[in-house]
Amino acid sequence: MYRIIDTTKYWVGISIVLCTASIVLWLVWGLNLGIDFTGGTAMQVHFPTAEQRPTVEEMRETLIDLGFGEAHVQTAGESDLTMKLQQVTNEQRQQILDAYTDRGVTETQFVSVGPSLGSELKRKSTVAIILVLLAIIAYISYAFRKVSNGPVPSWVFGVAAIVALFHDIFIPIGVFTVLGQVWDVQVDALFVTALLTVLGFSVHDTIVVFDRIREGLKDRAKKSFREIINSSVNSTLTRSINTSLCTLIVMFALYFFGGESIRYFVLTLIIGIISGTYSSIFIASPLLLLGQRLLKRT
Repeated sequence: MYRIIDTTKYWVGISIVLCTASIVLWLVWGLNLGIDFTGGTAMQVHFPTAEQRPTVEEMRETLIDLGFGEAHVQTAGESDLTMKLQQVTNEQRQQILDAYTDRGVTETQFVSVGPSLGSELKRKSTVAIILVLLAIIAYISYAFRKVSNGPVPSWVFGVAAIVALFHDIFIPIGVFTVLGQVWDVQVDALFVTALLTVLGFSVHDTIVVFDRIREGLKDRAKKSFREIINSSVNSTLTRSINTSLCTLIVMFALYFFGGESIRYFVLTLIIGIISGTYSSIFIASPLLLLGQRLLKRT
């Protein structure tokens, strides 16, 4: 049996370093928000062949010549280009298409989001994440209410799960802060959707471990709380890793062979699933032992 609890300080130390770095980078650089949050226009155009498609640099120069300033342009599929710009009128939209009429350009997508709608979406996304975290605390506190007379009260289970979930949020945020700064990767509403999905996946994994700990408390006369936690984590370790690996196989297949439009959504899920599996094993359960020490329970 692997003595996970005895090496907690190393695992927690790694998480503290990663989360601190993520928060600092986020505060210094900030996320590169897409038009879903800032307002603007997203446009995708199609060319008959890859050879007829202009390069990203050519399209950027064309947009600058048309008065759009710096624009976010990237390739999509074999012969498409996507552009994220400031607010575009129908006349300006036609000017972009007219610039490449000789190459057989056609418009395949056009979405415009006003700045007020973008601000509202940003606010609602934050509220949604906060409400999910509060609901998880309430649910776990209720589900584990019968252990309140044990080594730790039920609310400690909820707080431990939330600390692990914050870990699972900050890691993807840190990664995408760096991606936005280095490769101009933007986050949109799908990023928030991915974070909420990660929260659900991670808390499910954590509750499985907590439930095994609750069952193990029946042997308190024979084992210490530390031993119960360690044996519970070990008994669910194989299941947690196998579940995550099966999910990651699907995610990597979607990342490499799926469409360009969901690539960063899938990448967020991949990072979150890895982080969530790690936190369920090495962060959430050891925090119960810390709670026992702080509350001075036996």
